[in-house]
Amino acid sequence: MSRLHFIDFAIIALVLGVTIFLGFRFSKKQTSTQNFFLSKGNIPSWALGLSLLATLISSVTFLGYPAQGYASNWILLVQGLMVPVVLLGCIWFIVPLFRKSIGLSTYEYFEKRFGNFARYYSSLSFVIRQFAGMGTVLFLVAIAIREMVDVNPFVVLAVVGFILIIVNLKGGIQAVIWLDVFQGFMLFFSGIVCLTVILSSIKGGIPEAIRIATENNRTGFGPYDFDFKQLTLIVMVINGAFYAVQKYATDQTVVQRYLTAKSDKDAIKASFLGISLTVPIWTMFMLIGTALFVYYKQNGAPDGMKAEAAFPHFIMTQLPTGLIGFIIAALLSAAICSLSADLNSLAAVGVEDYYKKMAPGKSDKQYLVASKLFVVISGLLAIGIGALYILSGDEGVLGIIFTVYAIFSGGIVGVFLLGLFSKRANRQGVNIGIVACILFTSYAFLTSTPIGLKNPQLLLDLGTYNFTHDKLMLGVYSHFVVIIVGYLASLFFPKPVVEPNLLFSNWKKNRHVAS
Repeated sequence: MSRLHFIDFAIIALVLGVTIFLGFRFSKKQTSTQNFFLSKGNIPSWALGLSLLATLISSVTFLGYPAQGYASNWILLVQGLMVPVVLLGCIWFIVPLFRKSIGLSTYEYFEKRFGNFARYYSSLSFVIRQFAGMGTVLFLVAIAIREMVDVNPFVVLAVVGFILIIVNLKGGIQAVIWLDVFQGFMLFFSGIVCLTVILSSIKGGIPEAIRIATENNRTGFGPYDFDFKQLTLIVMVINGAFYAVQKYATDQTVVQRYLTAKSDKDAIKASFLGISLTVPIWTMFMLIGTALFVYYKQNGAPDGMKAEAAFPHFIMTQLPTGLIGFIIAALLSAAICSLSADLNSLAAVGVEDYYKKMAPGKSDKQYLVASKLFVVISGLLAIGIGALYILSGDEGVLGIIFTVYAIFSGGIVGVFLLGLFSKRANRQGVNIGIVACILFTSYAFLTSTPIGLKNPQLLLDLGTYNFTHDKLMLGVYSHFVVIIVGYLASLFFPKPVVEPNLLFSNWKKNRHVAS
C-alpha cells in the first residue's frame, strides 16, 4: 500500500485548517442560546438544504455504502429511496407545524400534545440513537484511516474529536451549517472522481461491469419474498417509510434546520434541495461499491480483505498523489461536519429538555455556558463509544446503524402520528401505549439478540415464542404498538382539549381557507 506524499498531507492539513477557521469565523456571534442553536434568518435556504444533505450522508455514506455495494446487492439503499416518496407528501405541513408550535426542541411538541413523559421518552430515544450513530461514524473514520496510512485509530478518534468539539464551541450552528456546505461539495466531487476512476479501470467498461455484477448478485433489491423474517424488499420499504417520517419529523438535527430558516417557504425549499441531492449521492456511493467488486473480481483482491476495507485499499493503491489526500480530507470533513450537527442538536436537547427543567429561571448567559458544556460532554462520550466499537466488533456497519435505529426508534413515529392526526388521543392513553411499546421492544430484543463474544446466547429464550422477524421490523412494530394501544387506551379517558396548531386538520383547514 502506498505511502502518503507531502502533497497529500498538505491537502489534508489545509482542509482541516479551513474547518477550524470556519469555527472561529463565527465565534463572535455566539452570544446567546438563540444564536448558538438557531441563528434564525441568517442562513439562506440553499445553504440549509446543503446542510441537510451533509447531515444525512456523513462518513457512513462515504464508507458504509461502498462496503454494502461490494459485499451484497442494493437492498439497503431502499431505505433512502423511500425518503422522497414519503416526504413529498408530508413536508408541506411538518415544517409549519414545528415552526409555529415549538421554540427549539423538537420534543416540546410531544410535551404540548401528550405531557412530560412523552417528551422525555422521545428525547431520550433521540439521544440514544445519536450517540450510537456518532460512535459508528467515528469508528468508520478511524478504521478507514488506519487502513490507508497505518495510524493508530485511537489517535484519529482524538484528533477528529478535538476538532469537532472546538468547531462547535466556537462557531455554533452557523459554523456547522457552512461547514456542511463546504463538505457537501467535497463529498460530491470526491464521489464522482472515485466512481470515474474505478469504472475506467474495469476491463470491458460499463457493459462488462453490469454483466459481472449481475452474475454475482450485486445488483437489484432482493430478496423479493413477502417475508418479514429476513431482510427483504418489503421489509426495507416499510422500514424506510417510517425512517423518513422519523428522521424528518422527529429528529432534532433536521427539525432544527426548519427553525433556522427565515420562513416556512425557505425551510420547505431547503428540505426539497436536501432530499433531491441525498438520494443521488447515496446511489453513487452504493454504485462505487458494486464497481469495486467488479474491479477486484477482475484483478484479484488482497487475501482476507473485508468489504469495509475495499474502498480505502483502492484509494491508497490506485489513485494518484494529491487526489489521495483530497479523498482522505473529504472523509475527515464528512465526519466532522455530520458529527458537528449531532453535537449541536444534542446540546440543544440537553439544555431545552433537561437543564432548563431542572434549573429554571437562569439567565440566557448561564444557559449558553451550559450549552457549551453539553457540547464538550457529548463529544467526549461519542469518542468513548467510537473507541468501544473499535475494540469490540466487525459486524457490517450499515447493518449496525439500521438495527440501532429500528430498536431505539421506540414507537416515536407512532406517538407523533397520533398527536398529529388524532384529536381523541390523550396523555393517559399514549403513556399506556409507550409502556406497552417498551415491554414489546424489550421482549423482542431479548428473545432475538445473542449476547457474548465467545459463546453468544439469548438473554431470554422462550423457544417458539421468541421474536423471529428481522430486527428492522422491530422498529416498525413498535410504532404500531403505540398507535393501536395508545388510541384504544385513550378511549377510556376524557377527550382532551388540543391546541389547533398541533394538529394536521388545522393546517388543512387553513390551507383550504387560503385557497
